[in-house]
Amino acid sequence: MFDSIKKIFAGNEGDMPVNTSGKPDISREKSASLYEKAKSYFPGGVNSPVRAFKSVYGTPLFIEKGDGSHLWDADGNEFIDFCCSWGPLILGHNNARIKDKVIETIQHGMSFGAPTALENELAELILKNNKFIEKIRFVSSGTEAVMSAIRLARGVTKRDKVLKFEGCYHGHSDSLLVKAGSGLVTFGETSSAGIPKAFAEETIVVSLNDREALKTAFEEFKDQIAAVIIEPVPANNGLLLQEKEYLQFLRDICTQNGTLLIFDEVISGFRLGFEGAAGYYQIKPDIITYGKIIGGGLPVGAYGASAEIMDHISPVGSVYQAGTLSGNPVAMAAGIAQLSELLRMGFYRDLNNKTEEFVESIRRFAAARSYKFKVFSIGSIFWFAFTDKAAVRTAEEIDPASMEKFKKMHRELLNRGIYLGPSGYEVGFISAAHNKIDLEKAKRAIFESLDLVFKDR
Repeated sequence: MFDSIKKIFAGNEGDMPVNTSGKPDISREKSASLYEKAKSYFPGGVNSPVRAFKSVYGTPLFIEKGDGSHLWDADGNEFIDFCCSWGPLILGHNNARIKDKVIETIQHGMSFGAPTALENELAELILKNNKFIEKIRFVSSGTEAVMSAIRLARGVTKRDKVLKFEGCYHGHSDSLLVKAGSGLVTFGETSSAGIPKAFAEETIVVSLNDREALKTAFEEFKDQIAAVIIEPVPANNGLLLQEKEYLQFLRDICTQNGTLLIFDEVISGFRLGFEGAAGYYQIKPDIITYGKIIGGGLPVGAYGASAEIMDHISPVGSVYQAGTLSGNPVAMAAGIAQLSELLRMGFYRDLNNKTEEFVESIRRFAAARSYKFKVFSIGSIFWFAFTDKAAVRTAEEIDPASMEKFKKMHRELLNRGIYLGPSGYEVGFISAAHNKIDLEKAKRAIFESLDLVFKDR
């Protein structure tokens, strides 16, 4: 996976060849000026690498506002947004109920470093509607949630090694920022400077969708593996949908070996349904991690498990984890407002049906023209892939050369008012705020863009 991540960050910003498509490029004058200034303040001009637009044309767009399903940049360009802040804005931008709840809460203060009733309210809302966890701990990000879940698994099992999969991303904590080495089952190799080799050597990396690799790993490291961690819906390196039977095999082999199974649901949690991928597949992991969707897009994360496992955490247990901003009242308030909406009758049915109709129209268009292009989707998540494969289940099956086509498509979509994440390895999201007019306009833009991408095939 991390070879593809490096490709995302490779290249030169501003690489914009002459536009011969007949659709003028949007103005980026103000965004470009802001980016030049930002480069004197921040490494690479950004506070998160993928924002640098390194794998698509032009300089990054600086966003000024969002409302509903739309974004506006510093140059006044308006876009229909399918990035949705990388997923958590399932209700769209600037949702009125979330905004009102946040404003109400801010009147009483923004941070106390002490318990509030809002923490109880959000926890009760989650736990009463999710049979897969009994207790929860709020943190400030998905990365922190995963890091804490790994520590918890090691504390419970009294083992050190963790097994992860090539093609799944779990944040930037040291022991998980690793890639596969050579061979069927390998110790991880560091994929970032600054990570001691000894840290990476506690992480075993295998390919997705490979049962024999899992069996071999458990044989080679018998009674040493504390946890297996997987995105049950791998969505950080394309949408590598796994079969339920494979996930059930993973559940069974972990149980047989006394290893805890962690579902990283930072993306899939509350997206596929209120119980996330665990509910979608009806497979119970031992620990689940969640991300910013539980805070309406504000900085928050969480991890949860059975009461027995969670009671290993300090102050009742010996596994230490803490955070001054954990359970921040503003984030809790936003989460209460957002998740209450998700529990509305028919919410997921309507959202998922809307997504399926959208992606199926694009599939029919591409098939009618025999384009080497597929749309993979699950729930309200979709991924555009320039491939003729019926399924893409591993990182190795993604052709890096196909990213050149995405690069062209991304430019054409921006010129037609459609915003996707600036990498062909990233997925897209539909929100409740996307209406029929938005989706029809987006489909037309996608059809035109695909015609241009494939015109010289």
